[in-house]
Amino acid sequence: MQMDREQLADFLRRSRHRLRPEEADLPVGRHRRTPGLRREEVAQLAGMSADYVMRLEQARGPQPSTQILASLARGLRLTTDERDHLYLLAGHPPPLRQSAGLHVRPSLRYLLDHMTQTPAQLVGDLGDLLAMNALAEALFGCVCTVAEGERNIPWRWFTDPAVRAGFPPEEHAPHSREMVADLRAAVARRGNDATAAALVARLREASGEFRGLWDAHEVAVKQRSRMRVLHPEVGPIAFDYEVLLTPSQDQRLLVFTPPPGSPGVDALALLGVLGPATAHRSHRGGPAAVPAP
Repeated sequence: MQMDREQLADFLRRSRHRLRPEEADLPVGRHRRTPGLRREEVAQLAGMSADYVMRLEQARGPQPSTQILASLARGLRLTTDERDHLYLLAGHPPPLRQSAGLHVRPSLRYLLDHMTQTPAQLVGDLGDLLAMNALAEALFGCVCTVAEGERNIPWRWFTDPAVRAGFPPEEHAPHSREMVADLRAAVARRGNDATAAALVARLREASGEFRGLWDAHEVAVKQRSRMRVLHPEVGPIAFDYEVLLTPSQDQRLLVFTPPPGSPGVDALALLGVLGPATAHRSHRGGPAAVPAP
């Protein structure tokens, strides 16, 4: 990622001009000629020298560190989007945004409920199943009998053999590898995060397969893939699925669509009529399995 000096300088100048003194808790004064703040005021707010601010605004300063960028973002009262833009112009990845956690926004719940022709799930970045629509429940089964803290897709995949019965055996190994590589990326994004560390520790202790894949240190963010589900009533269904990030980036909307013209189109329509009672046997009676990896 390279620093764009000219655009960084322009953004800093314009951000300074846009910020009114009263918005930064500074006195307005009677004879102020500069639109917005003076460089000296930005330097004071950000805890750095006015000369350094001037050099950045003139596109001749060194690449600022992330600490400098954080101070400038606070001093200029930048929004989260503006802060991220500042980091990118300076050649640094933006900080992680505030986590949405396990809370499902009503708008996302509404979206899921109104996706009546396509199975869809909302999952956290570590694989926690947060919500799914009726057609996804008919396809993968209900997790209502699983304790809320256990509704983690990697955990169920690596610790409950019944979960894998809904997928072709020859695809288990690729699913496992893909899942661990995606989890690796999520754990790294979170940094020193206790929740992520605890999940990885539990998985390493519970599954030798997971432990081996984790030690291989493969990283690949899941964006799209193809999978097959072995449904007990409508048979195997092939799906393409897309992973759509929410703005917070720690929640993902998974959308499953059969390839156009494939037998899965009619099978999915039939599944919508049959409903969730026909889901895989591991979802009925005993502990419910999680959806697709």
